Amino acid sequence: MNNIQIDLDKRISEYVNKNTIEKIDINKYINDIVINALNLNNIVVNTIYISIQSASRDEIRKLNFEYRNIDRATDVLSFPIFDRNEIENLKKIEENKKFRELELGDIILCLDIIKEQSIEYKTGLLREILYMITHGVCHLLGYDHIEEEDKKKMRMIEEEILSNLGVFKSDEKK
Repeated sequence: MNNIQIDLDKRISEYVNKNTIEKIDINKYINDIVINALNLNNIVVNTIYISIQSASRDEIRKLNFEYRNIDRATDVLSFPIFDRNEIENLKKIEENKKFRELELGDIILCLDIIKEQSIEYKTGLLREILYMITHGVCHLLGYDHIEEEDKKKMRMIEEEILSNLGVFKSDEKK
């Protein structure tokens, strides 16, 4: 993979650097998350596009209601370009070839909710944000967690990606 194009809301990197002890290059983490996710799914591309934006509690609640008919705020929403079957079909069509370009879709984070969860789950803010981005990328690749078996598979992939990045649950030893 040569080129990952991330449209990252600058408020996210500012938020991370304001609320963590050391300055973090969130773009590098996101690149690594995307690369790991694509590798685990055997997807090879020259250029990939992804958008990661932030929203207030009210904004994400409205989006959640508009697109999912759920009238409550949430931590992350993902808007994939392709569903899982379409991604599998693209892999078959491009068998042994690289995709030239692939636009995955959009991820929207609610930083206030993510911060609350980082405290509640005792994971730390950076780990919780990276987990939510990883979660969103998995949704963009067609994974979901509606059925228990799908949920287990998605969680396993999320944890493998974060482990590959050296980002562990706060209660784990590195």
